[in-house]
Amino acid sequence: MRTVSDLPAGVERREIGGQERLATRGEPVYGEPTDGEWRAWDPTRSKLGAMLDLEMDVGLEGGETVLYLGAASGTTVSHVADFAGPTYAVEFAARPARDLLSVAEPRPRLFPLLKDARKPATYAHVVESGIDAIVQDVATRGQARVALENRQFLADDGRLLLAVKARSEDVTRDPGDVFADVRAELEDGYEVLETRRLDEYHVDHLGIVARPR
Repeated sequence: MRTVSDLPAGVERREIGGQERLATRGEPVYGEPTDGEWRAWDPTRSKLGAMLDLEMDVGLEGGETVLYLGAASGTTVSHVADFAGPTYAVEFAARPARDLLSVAEPRPRLFPLLKDARKPATYAHVVESGIDAIVQDVATRGQARVALENRQFLADDGRLLLAVKARSEDVTRDPGDVFADVRAELEDGYEVLETRRLDEYHVDHLGIVARPR
């Protein structure tokens, strides 16, 4: 079992509601169980949470500057902002972006951006270069292309933490074939360090840890 020292600073495994759960310190967002200032991080509702729970080596230590692509209403990025440094949260859809604004109110390090992750030029004037990590969870075709387009923001020793949704690429194809194609395209700009199917928590999803070439 992963120990506290293997997790980013600010993320712990704690007994909450009679179960050992990943947890961060922060205001509750989605009805998750709490224990004082700690809030459970539900891996069934978070691809990054699943990657951590499945003991993938995501390379986060805590305090990193993060670009989060596909923030939606803030479920996962709220946990990230609890333990990371400045966290830029990109979301294209207006409705979840409104919820994201509420999530950001008690989190001064969380910066919501109503932008399209496929068009990084529209937020390049806001997001600093040399960031430590890109976390990507977007439901669109061309997920590798999104990661490649946003590579410009990543430090040379930074990490890409990508959750690939097979059905967003092609609902008719075998997920394993989809994952192979995404990985091959991704390697145009990244070195893949680790991959793992997330099916225990998210069917037909692949977690990828990579660094820039």
